[in-house]
Amino acid sequence: MSRPAHLLTPASSAWPADVDPQRLHDLVAQVLERARAAGADAAEAGLTADSGLSVNVRLGEVDTLEYHRDKGLGVTLYFGRRKGSASTTDFSPRAIAETVAAAADIARYTSEDPCAGLPDAADLAREIPDLDLYHAWDLDADAAIALARECEAAALGFDARITNSEGATLDTHGGYRVYGNTHGFLAGYASSRHSLSCTVIGEEDGAMQRDYWYTVARHPEDLEPAEAVGRHAARRTVRRLGARSMTTGRMPVLFAPEVARGLVGHFLRAINGHALYRKASFLLDHLGRPVFPDWLDMDERPHLPRALGSAPFDNEGVATRSRHLVEGGVLKGYVLDSYSARRLGLHTTGNAGGTHNVFVGDSGLDFDGLLEKMGDGLLVTELMGQGVNPVTGDYSRGAAGFRIENGAIAGPVHEITIAGNLRDMYRGIVATGTDYDRRGNVITGSILVGEMTVAGR
Repeated sequence: MSRPAHLLTPASSAWPADVDPQRLHDLVAQVLERARAAGADAAEAGLTADSGLSVNVRLGEVDTLEYHRDKGLGVTLYFGRRKGSASTTDFSPRAIAETVAAAADIARYTSEDPCAGLPDAADLAREIPDLDLYHAWDLDADAAIALARECEAAALGFDARITNSEGATLDTHGGYRVYGNTHGFLAGYASSRHSLSCTVIGEEDGAMQRDYWYTVARHPEDLEPAEAVGRHAARRTVRRLGARSMTTGRMPVLFAPEVARGLVGHFLRAINGHALYRKASFLLDHLGRPVFPDWLDMDERPHLPRALGSAPFDNEGVATRSRHLVEGGVLKGYVLDSYSARRLGLHTTGNAGGTHNVFVGDSGLDFDGLLEKMGDGLLVTELMGQGVNPVTGDYSRGAAGFRIENGAIAGPVHEITIAGNLRDMYRGIVATGTDYDRRGNVITGSILVGEMTVAGR
Protein backbone atom coordinates (compact mmCIF):
# COMPACT_ATOMS: atom_id res chain seq x y z
CA MET A 1 0.00 0.00 0.00
CA SER A 2 1.31 3.43 -0.94
CA ARG A 3 1.66 6.21 1.57
CA PRO A 4 -0.75 9.19 1.55
CA ALA A 5 0.23 12.04 -0.73
CA HIS A 6 1.13 15.51 0.46
CA LEU A 7 -1.57 17.72 1.96
CA LEU A 8 -4.00 18.82 -0.75
CA THR A 9 -6.15 21.91 -0.16
CA PRO A 10 -7.83 24.47 -2.43
CA ALA A 11 -5.54 27.18 -3.74
CA SER A 12 -7.27 29.85 -1.64
CA SER A 13 -6.34 28.02 1.59
CA ALA A 14 -9.42 29.51 3.30
CA TRP A 15 -10.68 27.71 6.39
CA PRO A 16 -12.23 28.44 9.80
CA ALA A 17 -9.96 30.37 12.16
CA ASP A 18 -10.23 27.68 14.85
CA VAL A 19 -9.21 24.87 12.48
CA ASP A 20 -5.66 23.62 11.94
CA PRO A 21 -5.84 21.79 8.59
CA GLN A 22 -2.37 20.28 8.98
CA ARG A 23 -3.33 18.69 12.30
CA LEU A 24 -6.53 17.23 10.81
CA HIS A 25 -4.65 15.86 7.81
CA ASP A 26 -2.05 14.37 10.16
CA LEU A 27 -4.79 12.66 12.19
CA VAL A 28 -6.18 10.98 9.08
CA ALA A 29 -2.67 9.94 8.05
CA GLN A 30 -2.15 8.42 11.51
CA VAL A 31 -5.37 6.44 11.19
CA LEU A 32 -4.19 5.01 7.88
CA GLU A 33 -0.84 4.08 9.41
CA ARG A 34 -2.63 2.27 12.25
CA ALA A 35 -4.75 0.45 9.68
CA ARG A 36 -1.59 -0.81 8.00
CA ALA A 37 -0.20 -1.88 11.34
CA ALA A 38 -3.41 -3.82 11.98
CA GLY A 39 -2.79 -5.80 8.80
CA ALA A 40 -5.44 -4.23 6.60
CA ASP A 41 -4.97 -4.63 2.85
CA ALA A 42 -6.63 -1.23 2.29
CA ALA A 43 -8.21 1.48 4.38
CA GLU A 44 -9.95 4.84 4.19
CA ALA A 45 -10.79 7.51 6.76
CA GLY A 46 -12.88 10.67 6.79
CA LEU A 47 -12.84 13.44 9.36
CA THR A 48 -15.07 16.49 9.89
CA ALA A 49 -14.77 19.44 12.27
CA ASP A 50 -17.69 21.89 12.37
CA SER A 51 -18.83 24.84 14.45
CA GLY A 52 -21.63 27.37 14.29
CA LEU A 53 -24.32 29.48 15.88
CA SER A 54 -28.10 29.10 15.75
CA VAL A 55 -30.72 31.46 17.15
CA ASN A 56 -34.51 31.31 17.04
CA VAL A 57 -36.69 34.28 17.92
CA ARG A 58 -40.47 34.06 18.38
CA LEU A 59 -42.66 37.12 18.90
CA GLY A 60 -39.56 39.16 19.58
CA GLU A 61 -38.26 36.94 22.36
CA VAL A 62 -35.26 34.64 22.13
CA ASP A 63 -36.58 31.10 22.05
CA THR A 64 -33.28 29.24 21.58
CA LEU A 65 -29.65 30.24 21.29
CA GLU A 66 -27.11 27.53 20.56
CA TYR A 67 -23.42 27.42 19.91
CA HIS A 68 -22.36 24.09 18.52
CA ARG A 69 -19.05 22.44 17.87
CA ASP A 70 -18.98 18.95 16.38
CA LYS A 71 -16.31 16.61 15.14
CA GLY A 72 -16.22 13.06 13.93
CA LEU A 73 -13.90 10.45 12.49
CA GLY A 74 -14.94 7.40 10.51
CA VAL A 75 -12.60 4.62 9.38
CA THR A 76 -13.11 1.61 7.11
CA LEU A 77 -10.66 -1.29 6.84
CA TYR A 78 -10.56 -3.97 4.16
CA PHE A 79 -9.07 -7.43 4.64
CA GLY A 80 -9.29 -8.76 1.12
CA ARG A 81 -12.94 -8.14 0.26
CA ARG A 82 -14.08 -8.17 3.89
CA LYS A 83 -15.04 -4.77 5.24
CA GLY A 84 -15.32 -3.25 8.71
CA SER A 85 -16.21 0.29 9.77
CA ALA A 86 -16.13 2.21 13.04
CA SER A 87 -16.37 5.85 14.12
CA THR A 88 -15.54 8.14 17.04
CA THR A 89 -15.89 11.75 18.16
CA ASP A 90 -12.80 11.47 20.36
CA PHE A 91 -9.56 12.35 18.57
CA SER A 92 -7.23 11.22 21.37
CA PRO A 93 -4.55 8.64 20.39
CA ARG A 94 -6.20 6.00 22.56
CA ALA A 95 -9.65 6.54 21.04
CA ILE A 96 -8.25 6.46 17.50
CA ALA A 97 -6.40 3.21 18.25
CA GLU A 98 -9.58 1.65 19.67
CA THR A 99 -11.62 2.79 16.66
CA VAL A 100 -9.17 1.25 14.19
CA ALA A 101 -9.09 -1.96 16.24
CA ALA A 102 -12.89 -2.11 16.27
CA ALA A 103 -13.04 -1.71 12.48
CA ALA A 104 -10.40 -4.44 12.09
CA ASP A 105 -12.34 -6.83 14.36
CA ILE A 106 -15.51 -6.28 12.34
CA ALA A 107 -13.72 -6.77 9.02
CA ARG A 108 -12.15 -10.05 10.07
CA TYR A 109 -15.55 -11.61 10.76
CA THR A 110 -17.66 -10.26 7.92
CA SER A 111 -18.38 -12.17 4.72
CA GLU A 112 -16.45 -11.60 1.52
CA ASP A 113 -18.08 -9.13 -0.85
CA PRO A 114 -16.46 -9.09 -4.31
CA CYS A 115 -17.61 -5.52 -4.90
CA ALA A 116 -16.20 -4.08 -1.67
CA GLY A 117 -13.05 -1.98 -1.69
CA LEU A 118 -11.58 1.41 -2.43
CA PRO A 119 -12.24 3.17 -5.73
CA ASP A 120 -9.62 2.76 -8.45
CA ALA A 121 -6.59 4.95 -7.78
CA ALA A 122 -6.85 6.47 -11.27
CA ASP A 123 -10.25 7.99 -10.40
CA LEU A 124 -9.05 9.94 -7.36
CA ALA A 125 -8.79 13.74 -7.44
CA ARG A 126 -5.23 14.93 -7.96
CA GLU A 127 -5.97 18.64 -7.82
CA ILE A 128 -8.39 20.42 -5.52
CA PRO A 129 -10.00 23.36 -7.35
CA ASP A 130 -10.88 26.46 -5.35
CA LEU A 131 -14.67 26.52 -5.45
CA ASP A 132 -15.01 29.50 -3.08
CA LEU A 133 -17.01 27.41 -0.57
CA TYR A 134 -15.90 28.95 2.72
CA HIS A 135 -16.85 32.42 3.92
CA ALA A 136 -17.00 33.18 7.63
CA TRP A 137 -19.80 35.37 8.99
CA ASP A 138 -18.42 37.62 11.71
CA LEU A 139 -21.62 37.54 13.72
CA ASP A 140 -21.96 37.39 17.49
CA ALA A 141 -25.08 36.31 19.37
CA ASP A 142 -26.44 39.85 19.80
CA ALA A 143 -26.12 40.60 16.09
CA ALA A 144 -27.72 37.26 15.17
CA ILE A 145 -30.66 37.93 17.50
CA ALA A 146 -31.08 41.41 16.06
CA LEU A 147 -31.26 40.06 12.50
CA ALA A 148 -33.79 37.37 13.45
CA ARG A 149 -35.91 39.98 15.24
CA GLU A 150 -35.74 42.29 12.23
CA CYS A 151 -36.87 39.46 9.98
CA GLU A 152 -39.82 38.49 12.16
CA ALA A 153 -40.86 42.10 12.81
CA ALA A 154 -41.01 42.74 9.06
CA ALA A 155 -43.33 39.75 8.69
CA LEU A 156 -45.59 40.67 11.60
CA GLY A 157 -45.87 44.26 10.42
CA PHE A 158 -46.63 43.39 6.80
CA ASP A 159 -50.41 43.00 7.11
CA ALA A 160 -52.93 43.17 9.96
CA ARG A 161 -54.05 39.64 9.06
CA ILE A 162 -50.67 38.27 10.18
CA THR A 163 -51.63 37.35 13.74
CA ASN A 164 -48.96 34.96 15.00
CA SER A 165 -45.49 33.66 14.34
CA GLU A 166 -43.65 30.36 14.49
CA GLY A 167 -40.45 32.37 14.65
CA ALA A 168 -37.44 33.47 12.69
CA THR A 169 -34.27 31.35 12.71
CA LEU A 170 -30.72 32.32 11.82
CA ASP A 171 -28.01 29.68 11.34
CA THR A 172 -24.35 30.16 10.54
CA HIS A 173 -22.05 27.20 10.12
CA GLY A 174 -18.52 26.50 8.99
CA GLY A 175 -16.41 23.38 8.89
CA TYR A 176 -13.50 21.47 7.46
CA ARG A 177 -13.49 17.99 5.92
CA VAL A 178 -10.57 15.64 5.30
CA TYR A 179 -10.58 12.33 3.48
CA GLY A 180 -7.70 9.92 2.92
CA ASN A 181 -7.10 6.36 1.78
CA THR A 182 -4.25 3.94 1.24
CA HIS A 183 -4.10 4.63 -2.49
CA GLY A 184 -2.09 7.70 -1.51
CA PHE A 185 -4.96 10.17 -1.42
CA LEU A 186 -5.18 12.75 1.37
CA ALA A 187 -7.12 16.00 0.84
CA GLY A 188 -9.40 18.44 2.56
CA TYR A 189 -11.40 21.62 2.10
CA ALA A 190 -13.49 24.06 4.13
CA SER A 191 -17.11 25.04 3.54
CA SER A 192 -19.70 27.33 5.10
CA ARG A 193 -23.47 27.62 5.06
CA HIS A 194 -25.58 30.50 6.37
CA SER A 195 -29.37 30.80 6.42
CA LEU A 196 -32.24 32.93 7.66
CA SER A 197 -35.88 31.80 7.68
CA CYS A 198 -39.26 32.97 8.95
CA THR A 199 -42.67 31.31 9.35
CA VAL A 200 -45.84 33.24 10.22
CA ILE A 201 -49.56 32.58 10.60
CA GLY A 202 -52.37 34.61 9.08
CA GLU A 203 -56.06 34.66 9.98
CA GLU A 204 -59.17 35.80 8.12
CA ASP A 205 -62.83 35.02 8.86
CA GLY A 206 -61.79 32.52 11.53
CA ALA A 207 -59.60 30.47 9.19
CA MET A 208 -55.82 30.35 9.53
CA GLN A 209 -52.99 29.68 7.11
CA ARG A 210 -49.22 29.53 7.52
CA ASP A 211 -46.32 29.93 5.13
CA TYR A 212 -42.62 30.65 5.22
CA TRP A 213 -39.60 31.90 3.33
CA TYR A 214 -35.89 31.39 3.70
CA THR A 215 -32.56 32.41 2.24
CA VAL A 216 -29.39 30.30 2.28
CA ALA A 217 -25.90 30.84 0.87
CA ARG A 218 -22.20 30.05 1.29
CA HIS A 219 -21.37 33.76 1.67
CA PRO A 220 -23.38 36.04 3.97
CA GLU A 221 -23.37 38.78 1.34
CA ASP A 222 -25.41 36.49 -0.94
CA LEU A 223 -28.27 36.20 1.57
CA GLU A 224 -31.48 38.14 1.03
CA PRO A 225 -31.92 41.05 3.50
CA ALA A 226 -33.65 40.09 6.75
CA GLU A 227 -36.56 42.45 6.13
CA ALA A 228 -37.10 41.02 2.64
CA VAL A 229 -37.24 37.45 3.99
CA GLY A 230 -39.83 38.41 6.59
CA ARG A 231 -42.01 40.37 4.20
CA HIS A 232 -41.93 37.57 1.63
CA ALA A 233 -42.94 35.01 4.27
CA ALA A 234 -45.88 37.23 5.23
CA ARG A 235 -46.84 37.88 1.61
CA ARG A 236 -46.94 34.14 0.92
CA THR A 237 -49.09 33.60 4.01
CA VAL A 238 -51.58 36.36 3.22
CA ARG A 239 -52.13 35.16 -0.32
CA ARG A 240 -53.18 31.74 1.03
CA LEU A 241 -56.01 33.17 3.15
CA GLY A 242 -59.43 32.14 1.92
CA ALA A 243 -58.16 28.85 0.49
CA ARG A 244 -60.71 26.21 -0.44
CA SER A 245 -60.70 22.84 -2.13
CA MET A 246 -61.09 22.12 -5.86
CA THR A 247 -63.36 19.97 -7.94
CA THR A 248 -61.77 16.60 -8.74
CA GLY A 249 -60.52 16.27 -12.29
CA ARG A 250 -57.63 15.90 -14.74
CA MET A 251 -55.68 19.10 -15.42
CA PRO A 252 -52.23 20.62 -15.98
CA VAL A 253 -50.14 21.08 -12.84
CA LEU A 254 -47.37 23.65 -12.46
CA PHE A 255 -44.83 22.89 -9.75
CA ALA A 256 -43.31 26.10 -8.33
CA PRO A 257 -39.48 26.00 -8.15
CA GLU A 258 -39.36 25.27 -4.42
CA VAL A 259 -41.40 22.07 -4.92
CA ALA A 260 -40.16 21.26 -8.44
CA ARG A 261 -36.81 20.47 -6.79
CA GLY A 262 -38.47 17.51 -5.07
CA LEU A 263 -39.87 16.26 -8.37
CA VAL A 264 -36.32 16.16 -9.74
CA GLY A 265 -35.16 14.53 -6.50
CA HIS A 266 -37.39 11.50 -7.16
CA PHE A 267 -35.67 11.09 -10.52
CA LEU A 268 -32.20 11.29 -8.97
CA ARG A 269 -33.08 8.64 -6.39
CA ALA A 270 -34.44 6.41 -9.16
CA ILE A 271 -31.13 6.53 -11.08
CA ASN A 272 -29.00 6.02 -7.96
CA GLY A 273 -26.87 2.90 -8.24
CA HIS A 274 -27.95 1.46 -4.90
CA ALA A 275 -31.63 1.55 -5.94
CA LEU A 276 -30.73 0.08 -9.32
CA TYR A 277 -28.72 -2.94 -8.19
CA ARG A 278 -31.42 -3.72 -5.63
CA LYS A 279 -33.98 -3.52 -8.48
CA ALA A 280 -35.91 -0.98 -6.42
CA SER A 281 -36.30 1.69 -9.10
CA PHE A 282 -39.01 2.47 -11.63
CA LEU A 283 -36.21 3.50 -14.03
CA LEU A 284 -34.41 0.15 -14.01
CA ASP A 285 -32.62 -0.49 -17.35
CA HIS A 286 -33.51 2.95 -18.71
CA LEU A 287 -29.94 4.05 -19.53
CA GLY A 288 -29.92 5.35 -23.11
CA ARG A 289 -33.71 5.51 -23.25
CA PRO A 290 -36.03 8.57 -23.35
CA VAL A 291 -37.26 9.56 -19.90
CA PHE A 292 -38.16 13.23 -20.48
CA PRO A 293 -39.34 15.24 -23.53
CA ASP A 294 -36.77 15.48 -26.32
CA TRP A 295 -36.02 19.16 -25.58
CA LEU A 296 -35.05 18.71 -21.92
CA ASP A 297 -31.46 18.57 -20.65
CA MET A 298 -30.22 17.98 -17.11
CA ASP A 299 -26.58 18.46 -16.11
CA GLU A 300 -24.45 17.91 -13.04
CA ARG A 301 -22.14 20.88 -12.38
CA PRO A 302 -20.02 20.14 -9.28
CA HIS A 303 -17.59 23.04 -9.69
CA LEU A 304 -19.92 26.04 -9.63
CA PRO A 305 -18.32 28.68 -7.36
CA ARG A 306 -20.14 29.20 -4.04
CA ALA A 307 -22.96 26.81 -5.02
CA LEU A 308 -24.50 24.76 -2.22
CA GLY A 309 -23.89 21.42 -3.94
CA SER A 310 -20.32 22.04 -5.13
CA ALA A 311 -17.50 19.71 -4.10
CA PRO A 312 -13.99 19.04 -5.49
CA PHE A 313 -14.25 15.30 -4.74
CA ASP A 314 -16.87 12.88 -3.50
CA ASN A 315 -16.98 10.92 -0.23
CA GLU A 316 -14.47 8.40 -1.64
CA GLY A 317 -11.98 10.97 -2.92
CA VAL A 318 -13.08 10.47 -6.54
CA ALA A 319 -12.76 13.63 -8.64
CA THR A 320 -16.09 15.29 -9.41
CA ARG A 321 -16.74 16.27 -13.03
CA SER A 322 -19.42 18.06 -15.01
CA ARG A 323 -21.56 15.71 -17.08
CA HIS A 324 -24.93 15.22 -18.75
CA LEU A 325 -27.49 13.23 -16.79
CA VAL A 326 -30.17 13.81 -19.40
CA GLU A 327 -29.58 15.03 -22.96
CA GLY A 328 -32.42 15.55 -25.38
CA GLY A 329 -34.70 13.77 -22.92
CA VAL A 330 -32.53 10.63 -22.95
CA LEU A 331 -31.00 9.26 -19.73
CA LYS A 332 -27.24 9.51 -20.24
CA GLY A 333 -25.83 8.50 -16.87
CA TYR A 334 -26.59 6.93 -13.52
CA VAL A 335 -25.54 8.22 -10.08
CA LEU A 336 -22.88 5.78 -8.89
CA ASP A 337 -20.30 5.31 -6.18
CA SER A 338 -17.60 2.67 -6.58
CA TYR A 339 -19.58 -0.09 -4.84
CA SER A 340 -22.83 0.32 -6.76
CA ALA A 341 -20.86 0.71 -9.99
CA ARG A 342 -19.18 -2.65 -9.44
CA ARG A 343 -22.51 -4.27 -8.64
CA LEU A 344 -23.84 -3.00 -11.97
CA GLY A 345 -20.70 -3.72 -13.99
CA LEU A 346 -20.19 0.00 -14.58
CA HIS A 347 -17.76 2.72 -13.48
CA THR A 348 -18.09 5.18 -10.59
CA THR A 349 -19.45 8.60 -11.56
CA GLY A 350 -17.99 10.40 -8.54
CA ASN A 351 -21.27 10.43 -6.64
CA ALA A 352 -20.44 8.76 -3.33
CA GLY A 353 -22.56 10.86 -1.01
CA GLY A 354 -24.93 12.11 -3.73
CA THR A 355 -25.11 14.48 -6.67
CA HIS A 356 -23.49 17.91 -6.98
CA ASN A 357 -25.52 20.82 -8.38
CA VAL A 358 -28.05 19.24 -10.71
CA PHE A 359 -29.09 21.92 -13.20
CA VAL A 360 -32.40 21.51 -15.07
CA GLY A 361 -32.50 23.28 -18.42
CA ASP A 362 -35.37 25.69 -19.11
CA SER A 363 -37.65 25.93 -22.14
CA GLY A 364 -37.38 29.72 -22.31
CA LEU A 365 -40.55 30.75 -20.46
CA ASP A 366 -40.65 32.85 -17.31
CA PHE A 367 -43.22 32.20 -14.57
CA ASP A 368 -45.93 34.34 -16.18
CA GLY A 369 -45.25 32.64 -19.50
CA LEU A 370 -45.77 29.24 -17.89
CA LEU A 371 -49.11 30.35 -16.42
CA GLU A 372 -50.21 31.62 -19.82
CA LYS A 373 -49.17 28.36 -21.48
CA MET A 374 -51.08 26.33 -18.89
CA GLY A 375 -54.29 28.34 -19.27
CA ASP A 376 -56.44 26.57 -16.66
CA GLY A 377 -55.03 24.26 -14.01
CA LEU A 378 -53.27 24.10 -10.67
CA LEU A 379 -50.16 25.84 -9.33
CA VAL A 380 -48.60 23.77 -6.52
CA THR A 381 -46.57 25.67 -3.91
CA GLU A 382 -46.61 23.13 -1.08
CA LEU A 383 -46.55 19.32 -0.93
CA MET A 384 -47.35 17.08 2.02
CA GLY A 385 -46.94 13.39 2.78
CA GLN A 386 -44.61 10.74 1.38
CA GLY A 387 -46.86 9.00 -1.13
CA VAL A 388 -44.20 8.11 -3.70
CA ASN A 389 -43.44 4.48 -4.58
CA PRO A 390 -39.82 4.31 -5.81
CA VAL A 391 -40.33 0.86 -7.36
CA THR A 392 -43.45 1.55 -9.44
CA GLY A 393 -43.21 5.35 -9.75
CA ASP A 394 -46.74 5.82 -8.42
CA TYR A 395 -47.11 9.35 -7.06
CA SER A 396 -49.82 10.68 -4.72
CA ARG A 397 -49.28 13.60 -2.37
CA GLY A 398 -51.27 16.20 -0.51
CA ALA A 399 -50.91 19.66 -1.98
CA ALA A 400 -51.77 23.33 -1.64
CA GLY A 401 -51.43 26.19 -4.06
CA PHE A 402 -53.59 28.23 -6.42
CA ARG A 403 -56.26 27.74 -9.07
CA ILE A 404 -55.17 29.06 -12.45
CA GLU A 405 -57.83 30.39 -14.83
CA ASN A 406 -57.08 31.91 -18.22
CA GLY A 407 -53.37 32.07 -17.40
CA ALA A 408 -53.79 34.00 -14.15
CA ILE A 409 -53.98 33.14 -10.45
CA ALA A 410 -57.66 32.89 -9.50
CA GLY A 411 -57.47 31.96 -5.81
CA PRO A 412 -55.78 29.80 -3.18
CA VAL A 413 -56.59 26.11 -2.75
CA HIS A 414 -55.81 23.51 -0.10
CA GLU A 415 -56.90 20.07 1.09
CA ILE A 416 -56.29 18.50 -2.30
CA THR A 417 -54.29 15.52 -3.57
CA ILE A 418 -52.34 15.31 -6.81
CA ALA A 419 -51.63 11.91 -8.34
CA GLY A 420 -49.97 10.27 -11.31
CA ASN A 421 -47.04 8.06 -12.22
CA LEU A 422 -43.57 9.58 -12.36
CA ARG A 423 -42.81 7.93 -15.71
CA ASP A 424 -45.84 9.62 -17.25
CA MET A 425 -45.23 12.87 -15.39
CA TYR A 426 -41.64 13.15 -16.62
CA ARG A 427 -42.54 12.33 -20.22
CA GLY A 428 -45.51 14.68 -19.94
CA ILE A 429 -43.51 17.78 -18.93
CA VAL A 430 -44.70 20.59 -21.19
CA ALA A 431 -42.27 23.33 -20.16
CA THR A 432 -39.68 24.35 -17.58
CA GLY A 433 -39.18 27.89 -16.36
CA THR A 434 -36.40 30.45 -16.19
CA ASP A 435 -37.44 31.30 -12.60
CA TYR A 436 -34.56 29.33 -11.10
CA ASP A 437 -34.39 28.59 -7.37
CA ARG A 438 -30.71 28.20 -6.48
CA ARG A 439 -31.20 27.46 -2.76
CA GLY A 440 -30.21 23.82 -2.93
CA ASN A 441 -28.39 21.03 -4.69
CA VAL A 442 -31.03 20.89 -7.44
CA ILE A 443 -31.24 24.10 -9.46
CA THR A 444 -34.51 24.34 -11.35
CA GLY A 445 -37.30 26.67 -12.33
CA SER A 446 -40.99 25.85 -12.29
CA ILE A 447 -41.99 22.60 -14.03
CA LEU A 448 -45.26 22.31 -15.94
CA VAL A 449 -46.71 18.78 -16.21
CA GLY A 450 -49.34 18.45 -18.92
CA GLU A 451 -51.90 16.44 -16.99
CA MET A 452 -52.37 14.91 -13.53
CA THR A 453 -55.30 13.83 -11.41
CA VAL A 454 -56.28 16.46 -8.86
CA ALA A 455 -58.59 15.17 -6.13
CA GLY A 456 -60.58 17.63 -4.07
CA ARG A 457 -64.23 17.87 -3.22
